[in-house]
Amino acid sequence: MFGRRWSDGLHQAVEAKEGVTIQQESKTLATISFQNYFRMYEHLSGMTGTAATEAEEFRKIYKTDVVVIPTNKKMIRIDASDVIYKTLRGKYGAIVSEIEQRHKKGQPVLVGTTSIEKNEMLAELLEREGVVCQVLNAKQHEKEAHIIAQAGRVGAVTVATNMAGRGVDIILGGHQFNETEYQKVVKTGGLCVLGTERHESRRIDNQLRGRAGRQGDPGESRFYLSLDDDLMRIFGSVNIARFMEEDMPIEHKWISKAIENAQRKVEGHNYDIRKHLLEYDDVMNQQRKVVYAWRKEVLSRGELRDMVFSMVSELAGAIAEDFFPGGKLKRTDGQRSLNVKELNDLSNSSPS
Repeated sequence: MFGRRWSDGLHQAVEAKEGVTIQQESKTLATISFQNYFRMYEHLSGMTGTAATEAEEFRKIYKTDVVVIPTNKKMIRIDASDVIYKTLRGKYGAIVSEIEQRHKKGQPVLVGTTSIEKNEMLAELLEREGVVCQVLNAKQHEKEAHIIAQAGRVGAVTVATNMAGRGVDIILGGHQFNETEYQKVVKTGGLCVLGTERHESRRIDNQLRGRAGRQGDPGESRFYLSLDDDLMRIFGSVNIARFMEEDMPIEHKWISKAIENAQRKVEGHNYDIRKHLLEYDDVMNQQRKVVYAWRKEVLSRGELRDMVFSMVSELAGAIAEDFFPGGKLKRTDGQRSLNVKELNDLSNSSPS
């Protein structure tokens, strides 16, 4: 990642190991949480297709409302219920079979995976079945924007991680609009989005779904799950496993609803973590404001004498008050406090 380097010599150690040029060590001079950084702006606003599920967090952290704007054209994408398999093997077998069928009829398919490892594994399975696919995993940013823009061509199969190609419109028929190609894809049902797993956050799932059915175009989306998926273990898949056969999937809107509830719980947990981090950073933020106000004053002043003596005087006064509260010596032996005059008299009469 450009501009990002590990600290404490770790990056230099890796550079030495890999035989590349060892660059200068970076040092972190200050840190701030994203939330407090964004709250420094006088005006805060933004636009995204997936903020509705995070409306509560926007309201509590930034005191900003989330408003849902109706789509430009009616959304006709078909969002099918999730299909759940007992094992990963059964799930990936079903995904490959589904892709093959849609590829044969010329329908473009975009497959979303949760990691680079799963991304490459699925591409290998498709290759064994003779299905040519484009693999995107955010390794080559410039090329990927171009590749994913072509994911709407007739018969195209694109396997991408959640990060790859985000923010790029997939135009049916190909990036350079062609009416004949467009109509061919429309007849097949438009872009088909297949998710290989539910993410912890509904927002990420919605981003994947939202690749299809843009600007009133037809499209389909469906998620394939297995009881071995991380989210399904949270959901409590052990109870379901007893009633399932390996290659027989379960498909019901109640199951999809239950998984969505599991996602809400995970989202809530993650939100609590961010909230606690912010609460700690709020304390540091008060110190940060004071220190940076001093820094700004130091940099803007020509003469620092008055400022330094003011600080020394203030600090000396605080120390004096601690040892001589109200101008009297603080006693710890239960006796009455002595004022400064009595202390001087006592000092003068002492043999030492």
